[in-house]
Amino acid sequence: MSDIIVENMTRIQAQFEEIGEQLSQQEVASNPTLLTKLAKERAELEPKVLAFEEYRKLSEQLEETKLLLAEESDAEMLEMAKAEEQELTARLTEQEEELKLLLLPKDPLDGKDIIMEIRAGTGGDEAALFAGDLYRMYSHFAETQGWKTDILSTTPSDMGGFKEVIISIAGSDVYSLLKYESGVHRVQRVPATESAGRLHTSAASVVVLPEAEDVNIDLSQNDLKIDVYRSSGPGGQSVNTTDSAVRITHIPSGMVVTCQDEKSQHKNKAKALKVLKARLLDREMEKQQSERSAVRKSMVNTGDRSAKIRTYNFPQGRVTDHRINLTLYRLEEILAGGMSELVETIRLHDRQKALEEQSKGAED
Repeated sequence: MSDIIVENMTRIQAQFEEIGEQLSQQEVASNPTLLTKLAKERAELEPKVLAFEEYRKLSEQLEETKLLLAEESDAEMLEMAKAEEQELTARLTEQEEELKLLLLPKDPLDGKDIIMEIRAGTGGDEAALFAGDLYRMYSHFAETQGWKTDILSTTPSDMGGFKEVIISIAGSDVYSLLKYESGVHRVQRVPATESAGRLHTSAASVVVLPEAEDVNIDLSQNDLKIDVYRSSGPGGQSVNTTDSAVRITHIPSGMVVTCQDEKSQHKNKAKALKVLKARLLDREMEKQQSERSAVRKSMVNTGDRSAKIRTYNFPQGRVTDHRINLTLYRLEEILAGGMSELVETIRLHDRQKALEEQSKGAED
């Protein structure tokens, strides 16, 4: 293990122990805000400390085994010691890689809640039905994670599904798990309306935005044009009898957000503002990234929302993620919210790419 890793881990372990001592102090215990802050910091450090302790334990075991090999004369014992040495060396290498991953700089947005926008693309009614499938997939996955979902805006299609649906998802590390979902999702299946049984290909786009806080985006009322009107459903029929729907135009950028799902004009305005802030934060992030000369260009997280990232093939029962060449033959389970393996594999792949680039940068 490099001296830099040992130095970093020694510092982290000391910090972990210091926070533990602070948590036992009466003045901290009587301050709920400080107690929560320190407990969160300690919980974030704990996986690194445990991994480092495991690495040191394996190192000690390997040294003891090497001493045994140097001193042992019994052939059978030597054979056992050699096998143990190989096993410990392999485990030590794996543990070192795990430590490197844990020491990667954390995306400061990973802990944020998100705004997710799902829109039907090519494929007409079938694309809208697929957008509905994706909405349910993410909603069920959120349930398995203990997250809270809230519909911010919907534009239903005539045959079911959605032309557009915008939701917020709140919980622990939502953005860190779902930020890789942005892009074009493609579906291949025989539509229920297809009498000839022909396979159709349709698409829907997904955009994942970290939710903006007031400290991130400061909106001036002078920059906003707010219109209210009567909500309408599929076919244009009136949904409410009052002017409760809200359209907000951000004059400097030209961005327009509408919300009509709630019967209360106040609630629709609050939801529309939440979406607008998230979009403005996302635009600012993209601007900052384009201005940096050395932005990491990961194969997974390219940020190109026009890119086809995944195909859901119903006849074969498979889901293929094209960014990492991963195919899983569990389509129904995944669409029912069983996305954990898919999401974790993509996240691990991205972290490994970051680790490779970090190592390359250190060599250069």
